[in-house]
Amino acid sequence: MAAVLPSATREILLADIPDGLPGPEHFAIMQKPVPVPGPGQVVVRNQYFLVFPGLRTLIGGHADGVPLPRIHAGDALFGPAVGEVVAVGPGGPLRLGDSVVHMLGWREHALVPAAECTPLVNALPDPVAHLSSGSAAYGALTRLAEVRPGDTVFVTGAAGAVGTLAGPVARLLGATRVIGSTRSPDKAERLRAELGYDAVVVPGSAPIDEQLAAAAPDGIDVLLDTVGGEQLAAAVRAARRGARFALVGALAGQLSPHRDGGSAPAEIDTFRLVNQSISLHGYSGADHPEVREEWTERFGEWLRSGEITFPQVRIPGMDRAPRALQELFEGRHFGTVVVELPPG
Repeated sequence: MAAVLPSATREILLADIPDGLPGPEHFAIMQKPVPVPGPGQVVVRNQYFLVFPGLRTLIGGHADGVPLPRIHAGDALFGPAVGEVVAVGPGGPLRLGDSVVHMLGWREHALVPAAECTPLVNALPDPVAHLSSGSAAYGALTRLAEVRPGDTVFVTGAAGAVGTLAGPVARLLGATRVIGSTRSPDKAERLRAELGYDAVVVPGSAPIDEQLAAAAPDGIDVLLDTVGGEQLAAAVRAARRGARFALVGALAGQLSPHRDGGSAPAEIDTFRLVNQSISLHGYSGADHPEVREEWTERFGEWLRSGEITFPQVRIPGMDRAPRALQELFEGRHFGTVVVELPPG
């Protein structure tokens, strides 16, 4: 069963393995026939797909331990997407017109097992909000760092997809003071003016330790870290006794042109970890499968009440997707970055 479909569709392939960070020249947009669904399969016309830094690791070839497959030359890219079911194979619970989330973005039409599609619920007022990275921030702040009333929270990479939600969520969970970091002075101002960050550290403008000391003279209670590297090391030095650190990313290594995307070494003071009773945990959504549903419900409530916003950038058209990925690596955007495909 199918709606009227075009005869051809397009997808974005990795044309060549880059030496360093990938650029638009490493990708190709290829045309192919629209797939026909078999038993238990559906064809989804994608409406939005996520541009996310994890592609760097999958393309770099060092994805050991990552719960996603490596992307080889000639493979189509993939990632979270929102779309409409436009063809249905025999069997399965989905119907024409259903809106779903799935993992085969970076193409106009996706052939997906129905079991790997998640129907959209009415909890979120905007379908693009289903592509937010807020579940990781919320899970880390509630399951690992356990933000408490009165806490001072430091969020690294605060202008990214995780950070733009992590700070406001920390505040809603009871944090008294929320500090962020970004390398852009313009983004620092937006974090303060639009998202309520109390202070922002701008690495490169002055020593991080000095900036953290000024922003949190009594130290930090919680770290939500998306960067690693020197910012993680500085946070250890600024931590109060009993501080809880939750690591959700390692962009300092992942987006370094001198590394392979699969490692992010950091030199931290382990004596201070012990002496200050600092806990440090890495967050994986797979370890907390209940978080996504809980996050979706609370996110929807907060969006509707106006207690939180969802900063995002929508890039129009498939042709601009490779450039959008490069711009993400370069730190040009604020919040979540999605590609929006035209209807049809």
